[in-house]
Amino acid sequence: MPEGPEIRRAADRIEQAIAGPLIEDVQFAFEHLQPYESELIGQRVLEVETRGKAMLTHFDNGLSIYSHNQLYGVWMIRPKGHFPQTRRQLRLAIHGDEKMALLYSASSIEVLGQEGIKNHSFLRGIGPDVMNKATQKQTLKRRLSKQLEKHKRRRLCGLLLDQKVVCGIGNYLRSEILFLAGVHPSQRPVDCTESQLKLLAKLMISVPEQAYKTGGITNDLKRAETLKAQGAPKSQYRHWVFGRKNQSCYSCGETIIKSTFAGRRCYYCPTCQNG
Repeated sequence: MPEGPEIRRAADRIEQAIAGPLIEDVQFAFEHLQPYESELIGQRVLEVETRGKAMLTHFDNGLSIYSHNQLYGVWMIRPKGHFPQTRRQLRLAIHGDEKMALLYSASSIEVLGQEGIKNHSFLRGIGPDVMNKATQKQTLKRRLSKQLEKHKRRRLCGLLLDQKVVCGIGNYLRSEILFLAGVHPSQRPVDCTESQLKLLAKLMISVPEQAYKTGGITNDLKRAETLKAQGAPKSQYRHWVFGRKNQSCYSCGETIIKSTFAGRRCYYCPTCQNG
């Protein structure tokens, strides 16, 4: 499942492709949304906003398309009229003057006005967004610190995946943040030192930010560049621990362990994250 950085990068591509000029066509696969097509054709896309793993495509008539990729959804950008060869089902197509933004396989699509956005069950219930461009980092760090304090007796392995607590963090980011904080996945905020909690709040912003800027690389960037130059595949240099079961920890040389926490696979170093 794509996480906050990947959704934000997709939103950037959509904005670059279709924002600004008049939209020439909109096509919904779901019948209950098709009456909105005529209301959106001839309008302009003002912005593509992300909130965690959800996306809001805002039009200048006050309507917005809400979409959530969930497990299988994927956005594709193509020149106008050139649809890709794929077995995926097209759920939404937005045609600009030169390019198309195509959403395949997603099942969670709605058209909302301002009140609909305000009262939307998912959007209303999510926590601080680690990819929120409009929020100052210090303000966001304080909000994340408050969440850690509020949920101080919940295990961090589940806490970081709970979008009602903090949104935009998924499985690979969870493993990387906990590793860099030196915290075991089974620990709770109450088990951490004050310095670990401050570091966690900082990393919950900086790790997704780096992943956004680099296309998903959370490893030390100099190391990643060196490994890449040596011909290593991206899967080998992308992360500190995620996906690196039975490989050596870059920091201490210990063997990386893969386990299941909160129902999802998690990777950690037993030495660097010994609590």
